[in-house]
Amino acid sequence: MKTVATKTHTFTLSSDSDVFSSTLHVKTLEPGVDLIHLKLTAPQAERPPIFYLRWNHPVHDIHACWNPVSERSKSFKVDYGQGFRSNAATSAPVVSLFNTNGENRLTFAFSDALNTIRYRAGISEEDATFHCSIEMFTEVTAPLDTYEGTLLVDTRNLPYYESLNNVQVWWSGMPEYLPAPVPEAARNPMYSTWYSMHQQITAADIEAQCAIAKTMGMDAVIVDDGWQTGDNNRGYAYCGDWEVYTDKVPNMRAHVDAVHRLGMKFVLWYSVPFVGKFSQVWQRFQNKILTFNERLGAGVLDPRYPDVRDYIIEKYEDAVKEWDLDGFKLDFIDSFYVQEESAALTKDGHDYTSVPAAVDRLLTDTINRLRAIKPDIMIEFRQSYIGPAMRKYGNMFRASDCPYGAISNRVRTLDIRLICGDTAAHADMIMWHEGEPVESAALQMLNILFSVPQVSVLLDRLPSDHYQMLQHWLGFWREHRDVLLDGKLYPLNPELLYPTVRAEANDKTIIVSYHDAMVTLDEVLHVSQIIVVNSKMKEGLYLETKDSLGSVRIEIYDCCGSTVDTRTETLRSGIHPLNIPAAGYAVIKKVE
Repeated sequence: MKTVATKTHTFTLSSDSDVFSSTLHVKTLEPGVDLIHLKLTAPQAERPPIFYLRWNHPVHDIHACWNPVSERSKSFKVDYGQGFRSNAATSAPVVSLFNTNGENRLTFAFSDALNTIRYRAGISEEDATFHCSIEMFTEVTAPLDTYEGTLLVDTRNLPYYESLNNVQVWWSGMPEYLPAPVPEAARNPMYSTWYSMHQQITAADIEAQCAIAKTMGMDAVIVDDGWQTGDNNRGYAYCGDWEVYTDKVPNMRAHVDAVHRLGMKFVLWYSVPFVGKFSQVWQRFQNKILTFNERLGAGVLDPRYPDVRDYIIEKYEDAVKEWDLDGFKLDFIDSFYVQEESAALTKDGHDYTSVPAAVDRLLTDTINRLRAIKPDIMIEFRQSYIGPAMRKYGNMFRASDCPYGAISNRVRTLDIRLICGDTAAHADMIMWHEGEPVESAALQMLNILFSVPQVSVLLDRLPSDHYQMLQHWLGFWREHRDVLLDGKLYPLNPELLYPTVRAEANDKTIIVSYHDAMVTLDEVLHVSQIIVVNSKMKEGLYLETKDSLGSVRIEIYDCCGSTVDTRTETLRSGIHPLNIPAAGYAVIKKVE
C-alpha cells in the first residue's frame, strides 16, 4: 500500500497481491490542480491483479454529478454501487461534482482511456463524504512488467464546464490520444436515411431526398442500414459480407456519383463487429467471435485475431476505392467487449490478450489505411464511444439514438460538447410527424442548435410551413455556426437538463431558453449583437439586466423566419418582456 497527500486529499494505492511493486507521486500544476502519478513494476511480465486508487472528498456545497454517460440523470451514485466503466469503446474516465451555480467542487479524470477502468464518486451515508476510486485491471489484460497512469484532480472554484474543457485539453496533449483532423464537410448539416426510411431504401429514393436536402442546406447524406440486405426486419443476420443488395442499389458507384453531382458527400453505414449467421463469411468466422446474440442473429467478431481485423479493414478500403465514399458511419463499436469469462481467454491465433487493446489496433489501422486513400475521410461514432481514445480515429461524434426525443438530444449533444474539443459533435437525427404544429416540429431543431444537425424526415412530404421552418433554421444554423459550434459554450445547470445555454464568438452571443426562466443579459452586455431563442411552445420571454444596454434595435421572428415585430428602444436596467413567438427568436443589435 502506498499513500500520498495533497492540500485537499489523501490518496491510497493498494492491491490484494504483492507481485507488482508500486510508486505514487504528486505534482501540483497550480493551486487546486494536482496530478497523482502511479507506476507499477514487476520482475517479469505478469498479469496484473486489480489495483485501487482511493480517496475521499467531503460533501460541501455539492449538488450534482456529471459523467459522459449520465444522460438525463445528474444525480449522485452511492459508494456501494457499481460506479462507472470506461475503455476505448465506452465513455471516458472523468467525473465532475458541482453545485447549483455550476461551480466545480471536484473534477477528476484518469489518463488511461484505452483499457477498462472502473471508477466512482459514490456518496457514503455514514460519513457524508464521496468515496472516490479508480480501479485498474478489472478485466483480463495482457501480461506486463510496467504500467503507468496519472489521475488529474481539480478542486478549483470555476465553472464545471471549464474544468471539463481542461480535462479534454489534457487528454488531447497526450500523443496516444492525438485527435483526428476534422474535415470541413463533417461540420455541415447532413441528411440521414435511418428514421425516414429505415432499411427500406432504394438508390432512387435516396437521390430524390438528396436533391431536396441540398437546396435546404444539407451537404452530405448518411446512408444507413439496409443497403447490404433484402431483409428489412432490422436484425443483423445478414451483416458481414458487406456486398450491395442490387434490388435496392443496382450500382453503388453510379449511386454515389449521382449524389456527388448534387454537391453532397456520401457516408455509408457499417456495423463493425457483427457477422450474421446467414452471411457468406459466417463459416469462416463463426469460431472467432466474442459472443453470439440470438435475437440479432449475429455474432460479435473477436478483434484479437489479426485476420478478423484485416478482413474488416479491407472491406472499408475496397468500398472507398470502388465506390468513392467520403466517410463511414461505424456502428456498434461498444459491442466489442468480453461478456463471458471463456471469451476472455487467449486462444491460438490471438495476437492480443486485451479486447480494448485489439479494438484500438483495429481502429488505428482502419483510419491510417483509409486516410492513405482519402485524407479527408469522415468517420462517425455514436455515443457512448466518444472518449479521448476514440478522438484518434473518429471526427464526428453523434448523440445516441433518441427518435423524436428533443430533450434527450439536447442533453446528449451538450454532454458530448463538454469533452470533445474540436471533434464535430452531431445531433441524433431529428424527425417528427408531418401533422404536428410547426412550432413543435421546430423544437427538434432548437434543441440541437449547439451541434451539427442531422435530418431524417421525408422532405418531399413535409407541409409547406414545415419545409419553410426547416430550411430557415438550417440557414440560421449555417449563418451562426461560428457561434453555435465554434464559440465559447456556456451550458448552464446540467442537473436541470441544460435549461439555458449560451455561446459567444465574434462580438455575438446566442442564448437559447428551454423553459420558463428569466434570461439574464448582464454577462453579455459587451457584445454588439444578442440573439435570444424562445425554445418553448408558448409565446413570451423575459429579459433581465442590472445595467442599461442602451439604445437597441429589436427584430422578432417566428419559427419560420417571418418578421413579426421590429422596433428601436432603450433597454434600461430591469425586466423587459419580449413577445417572441413559440420557437421563435429575437435579434437585438446595439444602435451606435
